[in-house]
Amino acid sequence: MHDRTHWTRRIEAAWQRRPLVWLTGVRRSGKTVLCRSLRDVEYLDCELPSVRRAVAEPEAFLRSLGTRRVVLDEVHRLDDPSQLLKIATDHFPKVQLVASGSSTLQASRKFRDTLTGRKVEVLLTPMMSADLVAFNDTNLVHRLGRGGLPPFFLCAELIEADFQEWMDSYWARDIQELFRLNRRGSFLRFVELLLVQSGGLFDASKLATPCEVSRPTIASYLNMLELTRVAHVLRPFAERRRSEIVATPKVYGFDTGLVAYYRGWRDLHPSELGQLWEHYVLNELQARLPQTEIRYWRDTRHHEVDFVLAPRGRAPIAIECKWTADGRDDLPGLAAFRRAYPQGPSFVVAPSVTRAFTRHLGRDEIAIDYVNLETLVERLLATRT
Repeated sequence: MHDRTHWTRRIEAAWQRRPLVWLTGVRRSGKTVLCRSLRDVEYLDCELPSVRRAVAEPEAFLRSLGTRRVVLDEVHRLDDPSQLLKIATDHFPKVQLVASGSSTLQASRKFRDTLTGRKVEVLLTPMMSADLVAFNDTNLVHRLGRGGLPPFFLCAELIEADFQEWMDSYWARDIQELFRLNRRGSFLRFVELLLVQSGGLFDASKLATPCEVSRPTIASYLNMLELTRVAHVLRPFAERRRSEIVATPKVYGFDTGLVAYYRGWRDLHPSELGQLWEHYVLNELQARLPQTEIRYWRDTRHHEVDFVLAPRGRAPIAIECKWTADGRDDLPGLAAFRRAYPQGPSFVVAPSVTRAFTRHLGRDEIAIDYVNLETLVERLLATRT
């Protein structure tokens, strides 16, 4: 068993704040293995009828636990999971619980209470940098091509049928159970097209025709993917300037492996690695800086910045992703952004940067910091203190 210490520490820290941790993440991201690796924990699989019978009387069940740590995996299989978790947090605070499922509380119709103020949510992302160390394989190209779902990352050779099996399982066990959707072909076609266009501007009207559904249906499909963490929707950063994109989102597929598979990428070329690296940076930011809103910037002249972080009351932080960077890069997007928003740090993040350095861009002497991913995260964390 691989020791994913980043995530176990996150759960331990969350328990210091609340007795209930809601662990969410896409199917096969490793939630069950992670839960079983927690120290001094009793693991209960709510898919088992015997477990469902044991928790049918919540007070008696919780009283029997004393002060134990308990994992309730696949908790949405219970008839009324929110009742059990609410009773636990309100009346049995010495019981430390991890409730786990493939979907969010908001996505499941069985949750009549979102447990606001009673839980800490931890999103288990696809494998990030600390996980590569834990899995003894820091080959970034391998991670980008195979993706961050541990079973795919660890398999000796790529089996394409596994990607289709994952998609079939996602349809049957997440979409069908949560949303009772009927049009399987249209929905899966939408997911495939979204993965092919991942990282681009989202136009619902262009997807409606090939999926044979209406534009509002496409919008509802995207909402389902966002709720179940299969798509990440980035809204534009703008202060209502005439020259800026203010409404159209960018949409990223959740995992580089599925993006590469549906694009037909096998032997990755530098341009393909650059696009997948952008996805990986987004994944790292979501893993290491939870609750941080990530946006993008684009103007009507097609200048663009990959990611913009805008902490409340602070100048915006601009981040551009490059697979290779040596300080001689053409950066028209960052230059245009800093002409519009002169204040705030600007970063180029690339795996080829072994030691951070600063370059001054153009006549305005715009400072651009070239960093690797670990240095970027460290600096972003420092801005929050």
